[in-house]
Amino acid sequence: MPIPPPVRGLHHFAWRCRDSEETRRFYEDLLGLPLAHVIKSDHVPSTGEYCPYVHIFFQMRDGSYIAFFDLGDDIAALPSPNTPSWVNHIALRVDSVADLLAAKARLEGAGVEVLGVTDHHIIESIYFFDPNGIRVELTTPTVPQAEMDAHALRARADLDAWTARKAELRATAAKGAPNV
Repeated sequence: MPIPPPVRGLHHFAWRCRDSEETRRFYEDLLGLPLAHVIKSDHVPSTGEYCPYVHIFFQMRDGSYIAFFDLGDDIAALPSPNTPSWVNHIALRVDSVADLLAAKARLEGAGVEVLGVTDHHIIESIYFFDPNGIRVELTTPTVPQAEMDAHALRARADLDAWTARKAELRATAAKGAPNV
């Protein structure tokens, strides 16, 4: 199998939004991500399907984007019915704990309910929902790169251990025994 081409980073991640102006106010005015591009069309370029929309992009300082589709019907994407609300989210990095605390104060001052600061041992984070019900995490690293490099060396073994434990949990559940 040929070697995959290098993935250089995230260009954008896109979700559906209920209202593009409401979303713009949140991401540009509150979080400080500038509106960088707007695409308006009546047809989906990849399929040709008729679906009037606007596609809006907010740029982050690393050059990547968070983007949204407004389909003009004032409907937000539904949460996944089989997934807890804390699972699906986007995590955006800030430079320091001081920046994290400043963002928390700004969000709360704007009436946004914020959970945290949560210490994850390698990062500290706050969590909140945008106007579309999308969970957003702001996070900052709190350990030296050498510690992250050490985690990377163990990552495959850690995942293999989880895979084995998951198989045991499923086997136990199949027998009707309580999970521990």
